[in-house]
Amino acid sequence: MPKSALRPARPLWRLGCQVTGIATIMVMLAGCAETQLAVHSVKRIGSQNQTSAPAQTGAYKIGKPYEIAGQWYYPAVDYEYRETGIASWYGPKFHGKYTANGEIFDQNEVSAAHRTLPLPSIVRVTNLENGRSLKVRVNDRGPFARSRIIDMSRKAAQLLGFEQQGTAKVMVEVLEAESQQAALISQGKSAAPTVTAAEKNTVTAAPRASVETVSLDAPQSNKTPNDFDDSAQQPKRQKYQPATPANDVAVTAQANPEVNVAPVPPSAIYVQAGAFSVYDNALNLRNRLYNLAPTKIEPIDVKGTTFYRVRLGPMATVPEADVLLDRVLATGQTGARVIVECAGAGEKSPAGC
Repeated sequence: MPKSALRPARPLWRLGCQVTGIATIMVMLAGCAETQLAVHSVKRIGSQNQTSAPAQTGAYKIGKPYEIAGQWYYPAVDYEYRETGIASWYGPKFHGKYTANGEIFDQNEVSAAHRTLPLPSIVRVTNLENGRSLKVRVNDRGPFARSRIIDMSRKAAQLLGFEQQGTAKVMVEVLEAESQQAALISQGKSAAPTVTAAEKNTVTAAPRASVETVSLDAPQSNKTPNDFDDSAQQPKRQKYQPATPANDVAVTAQANPEVNVAPVPPSAIYVQAGAFSVYDNALNLRNRLYNLAPTKIEPIDVKGTTFYRVRLGPMATVPEADVLLDRVLATGQTGARVIVECAGAGEKSPAGC
């Protein structure tokens, strides 16, 4: 073929190469754009699912009054707080999510949720059914079922021995010195690492012959009565460890949980419909509720003032108490709640019930 015949083909060939090159570059750019979009999407999804735990700040928080399902709660500092009632626990559905004070909830660490105590607070929770007690760091809000007073992490429920049954009769009391120390730490202030004189006296006065300290391993179980979807286990989060001395009581309550086992008095579950300073008001309510369950009026002295409590029961189980509570609430007694009363509650028992 003459050379003149090939000349027209060269520009076409060069044009074809240029088009091919441009197309290749466009494909590569498109691939990069898709890659960047994919990475961005993964980051966005990851941030929503919280697959990478942020730094644990553990901000100190009291909070303003708030309303949940028509019930008002009033957070406040209360170093005299002490209450008996029903404890529940939460785990897989909240694992890896933020707590109310900005930490990452880890169901495999010892922690708890409370409706009104400052965050964080250190409390002692005693299982009134088996005598086990545990120091717990409160860093979340809840529970909001009217018949529950505290929500434990799964690990805490295991240590206290009520994971399988889902609930337990408990006594919760604030540990003042340790709660103050935890508050200082979370605010970035220095905290005294030494044990106070009051704590030394408490340790000295403890009934050593009847108290045993043991470390309990979590039972091997993946199914629980009040939490599900336990198959998708998330990576374990970094434990909250403030920069404080190793013997700091506010830290060891979280990092090295110890279960104390001591005798506890018998206890019973009641529904408290109301409390009145005027006896006739209590009597009227008792007469209105008498057909629901055995009802009684109990006087109690609160800081020099006598109140008359209207109580129904006792109930044998927590589910029975929940059903009775719903019936009392249906009568218009919106302040009704489930309570636990120990035998000889008028006097302080060794377990503090």
